[in-house]
Amino acid sequence: MAGPGPIVADLRAESDDLDALVAPLPPQRWAEPTPAPGWTIAHQIGHLLWTDRVALTAVTDEAGFADVLTQAAADPAGFVDAGAEELAARPPGELLDDWRMTRGRLHDALLTVADGRKLPWFGPPMSAASMATARLMETWAHGLDVADALGISRPATNRLRSIAHLGVRTRDYAFFVNNLTPPAEPFRVELRGPDGDTWSWGPADAAQRVTGSAEDFCFLVTQRRALATLDIAAEGEDAQRWLTIAQAFAGPPAAGDERAPAREESRGPSTRQRAMSARQRAKRAAAHQPGSGR
Repeated sequence: MAGPGPIVADLRAESDDLDALVAPLPPQRWAEPTPAPGWTIAHQIGHLLWTDRVALTAVTDEAGFADVLTQAAADPAGFVDAGAEELAARPPGELLDDWRMTRGRLHDALLTVADGRKLPWFGPPMSAASMATARLMETWAHGLDVADALGISRPATNRLRSIAHLGVRTRDYAFFVNNLTPPAEPFRVELRGPDGDTWSWGPADAAQRVTGSAEDFCFLVTQRRALATLDIAAEGEDAQRWLTIAQAFAGPPAAGDERAPAREESRGPSTRQRAMSARQRAKRAAAHQPGSGR
């Protein structure tokens, strides 16, 4: 398995791009609303800081991360929002400086993780490469929320490839959290990268196929844009169904047709998941949940 180096480099670059968006903003603009209901730009950066802190704890202090899990279990529906709310109240300059320091420490720590080591997380343990990919996905998605709030269109980059890869890998998870049986047959996914290259997954002769823009596929699996507005097409009933439920992040599905920007990856278990026995959770999550290994 490839080491985390290239993905960590992409994560650094994605974080720096978002930093460049928010650093020049006057304090009052940090209070502007973003597409995520109830969240300002400060909440978005606070959430990334909070999750990077927790990820750093998972890498460097497994006992400390066990304490985080205990706290999450006490308020599974609200602990993520509470963390963002607390950090968003800080002065923007202080919040940004803390995020810079914390994310830098996380990126460096991920590069030191021994081959084969699995890092604890809210779902199944994951490799350093998977952790970096999850952080890349979330940083890109929340950066998009910030860009939307500012009325800025960001150029697509080849960093999308890892996010698209995560979106493909989480196909079965999307079916699972929607109480659907994942398809037995593999899908073919062919996406057009920003440079015109084709990125592909799955057997070339698969009957179930998804094709289109890589950027639009990433919009879809992070639930940032409606399917009807995207350059994405599917052949086959199961592939068409997948496009209506796809999500690359852990957590319950969006309600109905409203796929508002989600607070990914660090979410606690849903009510349905908490009701499962420990044995069911372990068995099902290991098979389907994002972050179970790259």
